[in-house]
Amino acid sequence: MKKNRLTIAAISLATFAWSAPPVSAQTSSADGESAQGDLSVTIYNGNLALVQDVRQLEIASGRSRIAFPDVSAQIRPETLSFAARDTAIVEQNFDFDLLTPSKMMEKAIGQTVTLVRTNPATGAETRERAKVLSTAGGTVVQIGDRIEVLRDDGLPVRVVFDRVPPNLRAKPTLSVTVESSSSGTRPASIRYLTPGLGWSSDYVALYDEGRGTVDMQGWVTLTNSTGTTFHSADTLLVAGNPNGSSSRQPGRGYNPRIAPDISRTVPGTETAERERLGDYYLYPIAERTTIANNQTKQVSFLDVQGVPARKIYGRTVGWLASDTQPVNVSSQIAFSSSKEGGLGDALPAGTVRFYQRDGQGNPQFIGENGIGHTPMGSELVLSTGDAFDVFVQAEVEKREPINAAEYERSARYRVIENGEAVREVQLDRAVTHYRTTMRYTLTNAKPEPVEVELVQSGLDRGWWASDYRIPSEDVPGEQLNADARKYVISVPANGERVVRVTYETRY
Repeated sequence: MKKNRLTIAAISLATFAWSAPPVSAQTSSADGESAQGDLSVTIYNGNLALVQDVRQLEIASGRSRIAFPDVSAQIRPETLSFAARDTAIVEQNFDFDLLTPSKMMEKAIGQTVTLVRTNPATGAETRERAKVLSTAGGTVVQIGDRIEVLRDDGLPVRVVFDRVPPNLRAKPTLSVTVESSSSGTRPASIRYLTPGLGWSSDYVALYDEGRGTVDMQGWVTLTNSTGTTFHSADTLLVAGNPNGSSSRQPGRGYNPRIAPDISRTVPGTETAERERLGDYYLYPIAERTTIANNQTKQVSFLDVQGVPARKIYGRTVGWLASDTQPVNVSSQIAFSSSKEGGLGDALPAGTVRFYQRDGQGNPQFIGENGIGHTPMGSELVLSTGDAFDVFVQAEVEKREPINAAEYERSARYRVIENGEAVREVQLDRAVTHYRTTMRYTLTNAKPEPVEVELVQSGLDRGWWASDYRIPSEDVPGEQLNADARKYVISVPANGERVVRVTYETRY
């Protein structure tokens, strides 16, 4: 678990002490206790959360100020909503200067403090009054007529402050000025958005190749870097990407010269049996939970055994070009999220990590891949890595131009003079096609035959050259789209197979 660390020159050499003044405004907590009330937290994928906090407060009649400690240190004040019976909000302030060693020293610039030094040999203490001059890159003080830089030289030093500098808070605190038409204790609620609270999904999948099944467990990972602990919160997770969050599903722009990722998902059309909010799915945590600051917490939300799955070997070849050497095919695992014969749930975006048992029955990691938000009923094919024993080498065996017997009439226009057509001009342009024979050499060092799904992509070159045809192919192909054609090729055990396909194109 990663922990935040304070950056301050004097923190390793000084212990701070002070005497605190009384608080003038009423607050919603007792000293040393959490001020939070009935807490609800809705967390989105994109490092964004909605916090709703209902506290029982004594509100005076007329105008008064109420302090709300224990709010997020990253609160977006402009999103605050306050509500209490017979009470209207007049003004709000967020005090984000927290009571830390570095802030204490910064606020003490120009002020006088007491330095207490301890002799490590005798334990005797000496005290000196010092004026703080600067904290930029270190603490510089003036003691009498001399200037001294406090260093971490192993000698115990304490800095004693006469008082707490103004506007420093022990906790992130929101204060509101309210106007109330009555007095008494009543529920007061605040609602605000904050970054620093996020969640992600992780999936652990145990693949059984012999049975052709996968056991999958889904985990929700909560992270809190808001600077505040949320105690006993009713927590709700939202799977989706609402505007305002920074999360976006993985993806990249189209580039016809780059072969697409071999992993693929065919979106499903089934509705999951989960509560929805608009276009988002909700994943509530069953019990109230405390989300501590700088903590990562995991909660299980999916546990399914015996889901049908199969292994696929595949490779996507980009453009009609030659490999300089054989290329490992991708090892993939295919399964469904459907209700019948699948996981039976909508899957939030996350990482799927696959394991498989070795000869001794111990699960071993075999690869991982990411998924986007995936509706129920989807078909997923996820690459786990490169197959050790199965290769494909794509080569241009032959490429030759085709001399067209006819010309394409590509343009025609009329010349108009004085409102009359005086002549008609016709342009002819020769069209050259190319016949390319691709040779795909597949090798298999495994003791059993395998099937390889080979995809030839890069066929659609755009509006200027989208017409192509395939006059011959050793294995019947399936046209996936205008750009790609798939071939399922059987390769014998400890053997080799060569497949040829001829393409006629305008490039």
